[in-house]
Parts: sequence; C-alpha cells; structure tokens
Amino acid sequence: MLTVINEFKFNGEYKNHKPVGDGHINDTYLVDFDTNQYVIQRINHQIFTNPVGLMENVERVTQYIKKIVTEEGGNAEREVLEIIRTHDDALYTQDLEGNYWRAYQYISNATSFNLVEDPEVFYQSGVAFGKFQYQLSEFPVETLHYTIEKFHHTPSRYVTFEKTIARDPHSRAAAVQEDINFYKERADFMNILWDLHEKGEMPLKVTHNDTKLNNVMIDNVTKQALCVVDLDTVMPGFAVDDFGDAIRFGASTALEDEQDLNKVNFSIEYYEAFTKGFIEGGNGSFTDVELDQFAVGAKMMTLECGMRFLTDYIDGDNYFKTDYDTHNLVRSRTQMKLIQDMEAQWDAMHAVVNKYR
Repeated sequence: MLTVINEFKFNGEYKNHKPVGDGHINDTYLVDFDTNQYVIQRINHQIFTNPVGLMENVERVTQYIKKIVTEEGGNAEREVLEIIRTHDDALYTQDLEGNYWRAYQYISNATSFNLVEDPEVFYQSGVAFGKFQYQLSEFPVETLHYTIEKFHHTPSRYVTFEKTIARDPHSRAAAVQEDINFYKERADFMNILWDLHEKGEMPLKVTHNDTKLNNVMIDNVTKQALCVVDLDTVMPGFAVDDFGDAIRFGASTALEDEQDLNKVNFSIEYYEAFTKGFIEGGNGSFTDVELDQFAVGAKMMTLECGMRFLTDYIDGDNYFKTDYDTHNLVRSRTQMKLIQDMEAQWDAMHAVVNKYR
C-alpha cells in the first residue's frame, strides 16, 4: 500500500492510512499526512473495464465545474472534487498486480450521510445533484465515455434478468419465484423512458448515475451541500434517472439491506424535500417532459436496482459485495417494498413535482 501512496503528489509527511466507506464496488482509504488528508481508491476494473476512460471523464467534468465555481466566486477547493495526480502527472497509477489506483484531496469538516434523518439534509442533497445538472447542462455530453455500457438502460437490465433466470447457475430461482414475478409484472413500465428518448423527447445529458445521499458532502458548520463525489459512473444518461436513484435511496425510511420490511417505507416527506432541492438546484435546466417523468424515474430506478439485486442473487452474488448468502435477496425485497409504497402514493408523487416546477 505504501508503494501506491508514494506514487502520488501528496504534501507533507505520511502518518497512516485506514479503510473507509461502505461502497459496493471500490476499496477506499483515508490517508493521513502531517499537513493534509487524502482519499485513495482502488478502481474495481472488473466492473469498470475502461478505468482510463473513467478517469478522463472525472477529469473533464471536475475541471469544467471548477471553472464555473471559480467564475461565480465559489470555493473550488471545497465545492469540486480535486484529483491528485501522480509524480508522472498521470490521473492514476497501477500496482504490480495490475490494479488501478487514484487519489483525491480529502474534503475536511464535511460529512456524508447513509440515511436521511432530517429532511433538510435530503433537501441539501437535492440542491447538490440539481446543481450538478445545471452546471453541466452545456457540457458536450458526446465527449464522455460510457464507463459501464447501458448502465441505466432498464430494458437491457430486464433482458439480463430473464437470461440469468433461464441459466439459474446456482438453482436459486425456484425458491424466489414470487420475487421474479413481481418484476415480470412491471416489465412494460420499464420501457417508458427509453421509448420517450427514441421519440426525441427525453434528452441525454451528463448524469451522475449514483445519486445516493452518501455521495454528497455536507459542510459541518453551514449544514449546506458542498459538492457531489464518486464520479465513476458520470456519463450520458437521463436527468430523470439521477432524480430517481436519489429517491430510491434517500426517501426510504430504512437502509437498503434492512431485513424487517415493516421498517421499510417510502417517505413522501423526504421525497418532497429532495424534489424541492433538485428543481431549485437545476435552476430551470429541466424540460417539461423531464419534470413530467420525475415520479416515473423514482419508480424506474427502484425497479431497476431491485431487479439487479435479484439478478445478482440468482447469478451467485458476483457483482455487489455481500456479507451473507441472502444479502442480495434482502436488498431486492426492500426495493420491492418501496415500489409498492410508491404505487400507493403515485398521485401524490406527481403533485409534489407540480408544486415546485
């Protein structure tokens, strides 16, 4: 590990490092120097098969946002993720085993949250992700790499789901037939957004594609959102999906692997807090068609994520990190519960968007 740390242009004298975070994909460490703190990450190149393109995306987007923040008189050191280059001035380094590593400046006196305990925090998260959309609304989206092909292409995810059920490599499908049927009954719904895109009504924009609450840094003093982090999945996509993925994660009253489904509910209060922030942060950059589909995006991303958890469970848990045999099945069932709650409050979800548009 020290060999990797020594590759980067860190200032000061090294003190220690420790693992941090609970991300499903990458391994993350906080590195302490006497004058500064940094974050170093191993990019999972089994998942992100083009880590070079990934880092080019991160560099382009952060430099673009940094220019805007600076022009508007903001604090770029705290409002934009800052890449620390290697001594060779590269965006990443490789270790002897072929792993890719990158480093960022640690944003001090700021916190990310795993669960919404205060609607104000979720509102601030909405402002941050909406602002991200606004800041990048003029960015040439066609210049970005797809770091994971068809990442939020829900119809393709459904095809993979069906193929995995047919293969059933670990003989798990029979015992979860009710779960499988839940997603199959909603297969037609999964085409809505891409059908709109094919008609030319749903634009491709620069999207974050992992808009969980814990990917926003909140200032410990002002309690306001500082910046968006974890830019590995930044690529062309639908703003509606960014909205929806945030709702899937943040408007739930429980963590996504809560085993007691009585604790898992969709909070319309949290939904409203984020919606208000996202539309405000977007500053007029969303089209009427996008706004009309915000509620659809929330259900779509919850369906897609739940289906991916179930697909991975049937496939033998190859994608998401798991702590026990049924972990992905538990995750899928929390998403199913959220979907049922959304369906029961469908009209209210649309009404909230109309209130702030």
